[in-house]
Amino acid sequence: MKSKKEKAKPSEKQESKKAKKELKKATMQERAKTEKENDQEIKEVKEKLQENKKRKEKEKKENENIKWFIEVFIMTFILSMVFSYISTNGVSNLSLIPAILILVAVIAVGIIFDIVGVAVTVADENEFHAKATKKIKGSKSSIKLIRNAPRVANICADVIGDICGVLSGAISALISVKITSQFGLSFDLQFLLSALVSAVTVGGKALGKNIANNKSTEIVHMVGIIFNKK
Repeated sequence: MKSKKEKAKPSEKQESKKAKKELKKATMQERAKTEKENDQEIKEVKEKLQENKKRKEKEKKENENIKWFIEVFIMTFILSMVFSYISTNGVSNLSLIPAILILVAVIAVGIIFDIVGVAVTVADENEFHAKATKKIKGSKSSIKLIRNAPRVANICADVIGDICGVLSGAISALISVKITSQFGLSFDLQFLLSALVSAVTVGGKALGKNIANNKSTEIVHMVGIIFNKK
């Protein structure tokens, strides 16, 4: 016959195993809970970092936009004053034919820069990456132009285009005065000449936009080559 002490031993072992299992289970649960809490904390930290990054990027973009506005404002103001002074004073001292040639040149410059502005926004950057791998001249400059397309288009189409528009208006007014005084006309020719200049400018830009859409790669590459030489 086994003693009572011997009979109790198996139950104690079972209780010990059970206690170990429960302890292990509790430990695993605690560990899982801790890991879950850590994951949650990491997730929250990542979300905060992303929010801070987005906020900083937004602030940086706003600062860049303000800076760009100031730069464009100053550049346009100075260029308008300089070109207006040179053109109006220069044209007033010229005879009729040279004055008309300058007017045509100013209109042409405005149209050409408008074409460049449109071409830069339409051109495909991947085409120039292929050219750059072949080390074709002007490819890298063309890529830079396309990557800064909004600013390039703004300078070409808005800054230069508007300046040329103002200049052509001022020059056409001076030419109308010259024609009126030279030929002794009794009516004001300025309205007719201004309308003609506007029609040529708008029509030229409309035609230029079609050219820019169809030949964007060639135009941007040409400008890239010009910049590459500087």
